[in-house]
Amino acid sequence: MKRQKRDPYQKAYVSGYKAGVSGRSRDECPGSNINAREFWMSGWREGREDQWSGMTGISGLHKNPMAAS
Repeated sequence: MKRQKRDPYQKAYVSGYKAGVSGRSRDECPGSNINAREFWMSGWREGREDQWSGMTGISGLHKNPMAAS
């Protein structure tokens, strides 16, 4: 049975979200594809907002970026 591949833009968004929640810099954004970069930055911004709102650890479990796929 074939495995379904994830959308590369969804993968970039999730990666950016994880970077934002963990407090990493936006300078770590991969710049290979402009569209993937936009999704990564969107995820990073949302992750940073969630970190600033205190939605890290147990309180942030209900907001799983992987569940949006």
